[in-house]
Amino acid sequence: MSGSAGMVRITLVRSTIGRPPVQRKTVRALGLKRMNHSVIQRDSAEVLGMINRVRHLVEVEPWEEKAE
Repeated sequence: MSGSAGMVRITLVRSTIGRPPVQRKTVRALGLKRMNHSVIQRDSAEVLGMINRVRHLVEVEPWEEKAE
């Protein structure tokens, strides 16, 4: 079983200043703390729903772990 299957990299590219509290809490729940901060999350329905709610604030790309 591959550990990197179904993973996405989420980066906060726009500020949460002036955004509704629901959007601020969603960004924090995704694990993002500051601008240009990236996190790796599982590609699950719950995470995709949170990404959809703040899609105008984040950038999402597929992520694969580089084998060394």
